[in-house]
Amino acid sequence: MKLPRDQDGLELVKMLKVFGYVMVRQEGSHMRLMTTANGKHHLSVVTGTLKVGTLDQIIGLVAEHFDLSKQDVWDRLNG
Repeated sequence: MKLPRDQDGLELVKMLKVFGYVMVRQEGSHMRLMTTANGKHHLSVVTGTLKVGTLDQIIGLVAEHFDLSKQDVWDRLNG
């Protein structure tokens, strides 16, 4: 799976709506997201450009929560 090097955090938040994530609060440059789909789950996302490792970690957390592969999560986010 090839991840982009210039993924914007705000754009990722919009993409995560596919999985039912909504922003519950923002403190500075960090947004706290939550979903109740498949049980409660929280994520923190930076508003600026995400490093590849950070993006990979966020995708991994979503994949683990929904019992999917990282590739499946990435495909749904971009589909």
